Amino acid sequence: MPLERRTSSPGNLRYGYSGQTLTRDQTRGVFGQVMGLVAFTAAFAALGAYVGRDLSGGSAIFFFLGAFACIFGLQFATRAGREQLAIALLFGVGLLLGLAVAPVLAVYAKADPGALYQASGSTALFVGGLGAYGYATRRDLSSWVRTLFWALLALIVLGLVLTFVAIPGGNVIYSVLGLALFGAFTVFDFNRLRRASMGSAVPIAASIFLDIFNVFLFFLSLFGGGGNRR
Repeated sequence: MPLERRTSSPGNLRYGYSGQTLTRDQTRGVFGQVMGLVAFTAAFAALGAYVGRDLSGGSAIFFFLGAFACIFGLQFATRAGREQLAIALLFGVGLLLGLAVAPVLAVYAKADPGALYQASGSTALFVGGLGAYGYATRRDLSSWVRTLFWALLALIVLGLVLTFVAIPGGNVIYSVLGLALFGAFTVFDFNRLRRASMGSAVPIAASIFLDIFNVFLFFLSLFGGGGNRR
């Protein structure tokens, strides 16, 4: 729904959806709720990565499809006011994505554990810095939606092309472009968080988790030599 700027007493003005104004305490509450959900979702992803470490790589597609289904499901559950169901589906996204990438992470853990540490640290700094900027800026970045959507489609097309066409340095180019795109998504999603009400906490938590997840994979690809894009 469209964002609206409202007037209020000094120190209380925030942005809200559909005429809702948010005090600073409410905004902090939404921030805490969202980041708590992101942390728990990341924990479920870690659990999935541990449980699925001995799975075959071919099973990943089924877990990815299940994660996509959960993402769509939590959107519908949120709109229907089924918050607990939406939260359960969010945690399901984390678990399924963890299972999907578990075989790849297991290979890195055995062959190049340093790449995992570097990717994790870089992800924390990258998301932390861009997220802080997105949350701190007072600009309304909702106009980025269309540009980010088409950029994501272009990145997906590039990934498909690189699957069938060998381009020198293609994986590095793909990873760098992916980091640039999901860096922009991180700024955008934290900017949304600044203006969000509690009712939109779960979808925004899902978006931020997916930003972190993709940024981690792109960094892992770079630090691991560019051989594993996803």
